[in-house]
Amino acid sequence: MAISTPNLYPVILDNEQRRRLLDITKNGRSPAKRIQHAQVLLMSDRNRDGGPLSRSQLAELLGIHVNSVDRIRKRFVLEGEAPAVNRKARLTPPIAPKIDGHAEAFLIATCCGPAPKGRTRWTLVLLAEELKKNRFVTSVCVETVRKTLKKRTATLAEAVLVCARPGPRPVHRPNGRSPRRLHRRTHGRGTVDLHGRGQQAAASRRPAGATCCTRTCGP
Repeated sequence: MAISTPNLYPVILDNEQRRRLLDITKNGRSPAKRIQHAQVLLMSDRNRDGGPLSRSQLAELLGIHVNSVDRIRKRFVLEGEAPAVNRKARLTPPIAPKIDGHAEAFLIATCCGPAPKGRTRWTLVLLAEELKKNRFVTSVCVETVRKTLKKRTATLAEAVLVCARPGPRPVHRPNGRSPRRLHRRTHGRGTVDLHGRGQQAAASRRPAGATCCTRTCGP
């Protein structure tokens, strides 16, 4: 069993660090774990009025284990303020995704291919069965397949944008960035014909004897 050395990593805060940690505990926006870590550092400060609290006092006051107090102090001394206050990010998700890159590529290729015999199109149930048949997964629900296809469709929709009006007009993606490719729609005669029919309809609804010009309108 490891022997605890509470005095090996003394916490000494300057005025700026103390101000930032106090702001974390009082702003009302920080996560609970972040507030808890900031409280450990504030009450472990050697320059604190009344002196620092012991590890056992901190553990009892904050409802955490004494080893957690030691880890927060050690991380502050060795790595700095930010690593001690913020939780360490996970390198891998807690649960690995069932449909990885290879399975997603197979899923997209299957959707773009011909439908199975006796079917007019692929359904989510058929796609899930196809993934299990080709041993990409042992089991998968149709909701997972739907989310994978939805994510892929949204990515493709953001990749290509259409400009409906001619001329140099700035077009941006929803995230504010400029698109890589921009396709411009061509305006053919159909637009002119529709516009002409709209003018004819407006003229037919005008009262008899009324004339309209670009400057004045009157009887």
